[in-house]
Amino acid sequence: MPPVAPMLAKAVPEIPAGQHYEPKWDGFRSVVFRDGDEVEIGSRNEKPMTRYFPELVEAFRAALPPRCVIDGEIVVVDAEGTGLDFEALLQRVHPAASRVKKLSVETPAHFVAFDLLALGDDDLTGLPFTERRARLAEVVGGLERPDVHLTPMTEDLDTARGWFEQFEGAGLDGLIAKKADLTYQPDKRVMSKIKHERTADCVVAGYRVHKSGPDALGSLLLGLYTEDGSLQSIGVIGAFPMAKRKELFAELQPLVTSFEGHPWAWAAQEEGTRTPREAEHSRWNAQKDLSFVPLRPELVVEVKYDHMEGVRFRHTAQFKRWRPDRDPASCTFEQLDRPVRFDLAEVLTAR
Repeated sequence: MPPVAPMLAKAVPEIPAGQHYEPKWDGFRSVVFRDGDEVEIGSRNEKPMTRYFPELVEAFRAALPPRCVIDGEIVVVDAEGTGLDFEALLQRVHPAASRVKKLSVETPAHFVAFDLLALGDDDLTGLPFTERRARLAEVVGGLERPDVHLTPMTEDLDTARGWFEQFEGAGLDGLIAKKADLTYQPDKRVMSKIKHERTADCVVAGYRVHKSGPDALGSLLLGLYTEDGSLQSIGVIGAFPMAKRKELFAELQPLVTSFEGHPWAWAAQEEGTRTPREAEHSRWNAQKDLSFVPLRPELVVEVKYDHMEGVRFRHTAQFKRWRPDRDPASCTFEQLDRPVRFDLAEVLTAR
């Protein structure tokens, strides 16, 4: 019965040998419950997402067994139909029912299944992964639908290595490795995830203060220069020990400037304020203040990141080191490693 916390994965530096490998999908982790006409879509944090994806509710009623629990990922395909579009997926979580209905037609979601927790009266969580996968393939593998899919899986390490390189071009962000005898363990990090890791030299253009007080750094705002010479906001770094947050806050004060003449002058809602007009509040928390303090764009920092979503880091980047030897103007998008495009349809049909 819902809610059920999904089984999780821990990061490992390389693909482990002798396991079963699946693509790592870049969407909303979801556990789907069906009992007759009742359908519930649980999320990573166990909160229901059913109302946001009415088209999937209908798909599950039409395609899944009358009583089942299936673990998978909700994704949205881009306008070209060849890759994933996480930004479009984010837009699907909207409070207005009319907007939800409209987007369910304009940007319909897909569900990629990768584990079977229950079928009929049978609780399958205590079975080895290989048995659950075999039964999942019987349930989902033969569906001739455009919206419910069985994730590809391989036991061949060389094939997995190929997937790791190729599938990123379709918007996926790595691999998941599972041991053959792995039982389903909710909220436990017992799988392995292998993600792409890259570095980039970025310009520090501002900071946010930490929630603990006004004298500690919360996060650094990063930018890269475009071909026309403008500084594009691309993401943040923010994982620092508290002592380091206070130290960095003090060190950055000489670089504090006004929005006048700053590359992100658009962020000044009115003269003398430091409230960004285009990012004033969090998408998920309307009470979260995202205003920032502008800095002269003179510092360069090297960060680690996994992949890009458009012109921004998909996830929060990680601090690696300062680069006093780099000219900020040399920090451009040209340094980024762009994956070769790969058709999503080939991922879904890979065996």
